[in-house]
Amino acid sequence: MTTAIDLFAGLGGWTEGAEAAGVDVLWAANHWPVAVEWHRANHPGAIHVCQDLHQANWGAVPRTDIGIASPCCQGHAKARGKKKGNPEHDASRSTAWAVPSAAEVLEQEAWVVENVPEFVDWVLYPSWVDAMQRLGYQVAPHIVDCADLGVPQHRVRLFLICTKSKAPIQLQLQQCEHVPASSFLDFYSGKWSQIEKPGRAQATLDRVRNGRQRFGERFIMPYYGKGSGLTGRDINRPIGTITTLDRWALVRGDEMRMLSANEALAAMSFPSDTKRPDNHRLTMHMAGNAVPPLAGQRILEALKAAA
Repeated sequence: MTTAIDLFAGLGGWTEGAEAAGVDVLWAANHWPVAVEWHRANHPGAIHVCQDLHQANWGAVPRTDIGIASPCCQGHAKARGKKKGNPEHDASRSTAWAVPSAAEVLEQEAWVVENVPEFVDWVLYPSWVDAMQRLGYQVAPHIVDCADLGVPQHRVRLFLICTKSKAPIQLQLQQCEHVPASSFLDFYSGKWSQIEKPGRAQATLDRVRNGRQRFGERFIMPYYGKGSGLTGRDINRPIGTITTLDRWALVRGDEMRMLSANEALAAMSFPSDTKRPDNHRLTMHMAGNAVPPLAGQRILEALKAAA
């Protein structure tokens, strides 16, 4: 298993991890021109296609050993408050059908599909599995916290291991020592602001106060949402899940700032020389949607070892 195609390639987390695992990504596709631009900047050797994969001509795609894919997760994630009949969410969920569509034509030895764990609760998940099985694949769901694979971030994700084997393959994933957020946070750079200032939300002030009581003068905390409760997080443990929006704040004494784009990429385990937009919002969006490269590498290494 030495070649792959990457569906919904985004910034290139899967591709980065595949290449580190000794798998050459020959073809990468995404519907968003910005993502394709930056994937190409980081992986110029691959063929790049900007396309809605519902419309893909799979006969024109290189035949490879493996397919890797991260279909849109927004229609499944609890955080989005999914509702039946929501057209946007219905459309995002349907992106998963690109995988059996591609597999029917390209007949790879294996597919690895990443999504949120709620993907298995999708009403059409049994039909999706049935489609893969009819194409000759055994499907083995793996729920993995990427922190256990060495990524400095608690990020629980589903990896579907689809193989043309006699029985489903359960990967032997070696649990790594957790890497703390302090490994990539820089408390001496960035634009800091005073915590106590007019207009600051009381909820934020409460989180800062509670965090100081537990962790001292330096810690990280969610700026919105319910993650980490109302107390923040110790910098000596992995950060919480990186999302597509500015979620995490650093506290330093009486000052605070939001996580930088470079810190977010480091939390995802992207290499420090990863090319990215100067635009903070775009980088955060692509980082939050990505597969952590180190997680992808560990998954594919285990698959190759099991094959």
